This record gives sequence, structure tokens and C-alpha cells, in this order.
Amino acid sequence: MKKITSPLLCASLVTAVLFPPVVCAQEGAASETPRSDKHYIGLLATALEHRSIGISKEDGWGQAGTLVIGGHLNDLIHAEIRLGGGYKDAEISRGDLSLAIDYFGSWYMGLHYPIGELGNVYAQAGFTHVSGEATLDNPDADANGQFRDYVGDYPSSSFSFSWLAGIDFELLDSTYLVLEGGKLFKDTDTSANAFQFSSGIRFEF
Repeated sequence: MKKITSPLLCASLVTAVLFPPVVCAQEGAASETPRSDKHYIGLLATALEHRSIGISKEDGWGQAGTLVIGGHLNDLIHAEIRLGGGYKDAEISRGDLSLAIDYFGSWYMGLHYPIGELGNVYAQAGFTHVSGEATLDNPDADANGQFRDYVGDYPSSSFSFSWLAGIDFELLDSTYLVLEGGKLFKDTDTSANAFQFSSGIRFEF
């Protein structure tokens, strides 16, 4: 018996094999949420460097944890709030001054720019409210004379301008490793200031 292959049958088979994957790919791309519609949440470990303390401009390091909640306004602009709490006080060098940050809250608006498939670089600025306390052991000692004005509420001016710059790396889908640094606050009464250096995880949804 003579075999006859129909061109129409061949075309139908080719279409059945090739087109379903294409359609599925298109549906997957259409269902993917654009980054401009995403929100994010992050948890960071933050090192706080207190600078310009006293006449001799001493410094000290404390530690805090930071919760980040934000969203993308478009492909390049984002806005966020941050809530943080200190868990290790800063012991200032050349004296007995201890600086404790009880909590802080920040609001930022910033720009982010993708660097290929690696992740993003970003910079942001805003305002921070800080509440803390400075304590001074052995205040009568000569070495502690320059720190006596710090005792009590720290910083004396609880609101300050803040800024940050950082980079994130996409570890998994919508999950990023974050590395950043910037200024948390400046106390206008004493000229003391604190810088923040953080690392942690951010998840976008």
C-alpha cells in the first residue's frame, strides 16, 4: 500500500508542538508583576558609629536592628519607612560615656538603578526621629569633663536629616542581599552625629 503524507497534517503537528510553549511563555511574562507595582520588606543588622563626641571628637560603636517597609513608585523611584531599635550601647573612647539608642524611625525617598542581572545601586534621603539616652559613670573625673553636657536625652535634637547609599544583589527570585551606609542623624546642640552601616535581606512582593 502506497503511503501518502499530507502537508496539512505535518503543518498541524508542527503547530501543536511549537505553539503551546510560546503561548505559555507569553502568559508567564504577562502574569509577572512589574517592579513598579511591587512592595518590599527587609530586616537589617545595623552598626551605628557615633562621631564627634566631646571637645576631642571621640567616637564609639553601637548596634541596632532595622525593619524596612517600602514600595516602588515607578521603575526608578521608591519610598520607605524604617523602624529600628538598639541592642548594644556605644562606649565612647577616652572616657566613661555610654550612648544608648532606644529606637529610631525614618522616612526616605530615593532612586534605584539596575546593574544588569546582578542587582541595583540606590541612594535615598529623608528624615529620622531618634530617642536615646547618654549616661556617664564617674562624672567628676577630669577625663569625663567634656562629656557632662551629654548626660540625659540623646541626641538632644530628636529630628534630623538622613541619607543612605547602597547596593543589593538578587540571591533568589525577589530576594536580595543588601549592603548600605549613610548618616542617621546629627545633633544640632552638641554637633555629635551617627552613621549607619547595614546588611541584611529584602524581599519584594
